[in-house]
Amino acid sequence: MNALRADAARSRESILEIARTRDPRDLRLNEIARDAGVGVGTVYRHFPTVHALVEALSLETLQRLDAQVREAIDQPDPARSLGDFLRAALELQLEDGGLQEVLVSPDDESGAVHELKHRLLSTFEMLLSRAKEAGVVRADLTVAQLQHLVCGIEHAVRLGGSADQRPFVDILLAGIAPAPAARI
Repeated sequence: MNALRADAARSRESILEIARTRDPRDLRLNEIARDAGVGVGTVYRHFPTVHALVEALSLETLQRLDAQVREAIDQPDPARSLGDFLRAALELQLEDGGLQEVLVSPDDESGAVHELKHRLLSTFEMLLSRAKEAGVVRADLTVAQLQHLVCGIEHAVRLGGSADQRPFVDILLAGIAPAPAARI
C-alpha cells in the first residue's frame, strides 16, 4: 500500500515538475502526461482539469499572498499597508503566471485554494475598509476593482517591461486616492 502511495506521490510531483516549465495559460494535460512519462489517466486522476493543475501550481504563491495581506493588515498606516500589499500582489502575479487565473476564478477545485482565497479576500476587504475609513482611498472603491486594476497592470508590465512596474503602481495609487474637494 505504501509503495502505491509513494508511486502516486512521485507521479504527482513529476506532473507538477513538468507543468512548472510551461506557461500556465498554455497547459495541455496530454502533453504534460507524455513529457512526465505517465499515462493520461494518471494526470487526470491527480488533476481532473487544467484549472486544477494551475491551482496546484499556484498554491504556494497563493499562500505567500495570504501572508502578505495578513502582514499588511498588521501595519498601522492604512495608506502604506494598502500600497505595500498591492505592490506585493503585483509582484507575485508577475512571478506566477497562473495566480491571476486562480484569484479571479469563481470556481475553485481545491478546498485548500477555496479556503485560502476566502481568507485572503476577507482580509483584503478589511484592509480596504480601513483605508476608506482613514480617507486615503476613494469611498466607492471595491476589492474586485482593485483586483482588476492589479491584473491590468500585470498585463501592461508583461507587454512593456519590468521598468514599467513601479510607475504603473504609483499611478494606480494616485488614481485610487480620494479626489480633492472642488474649488468654488
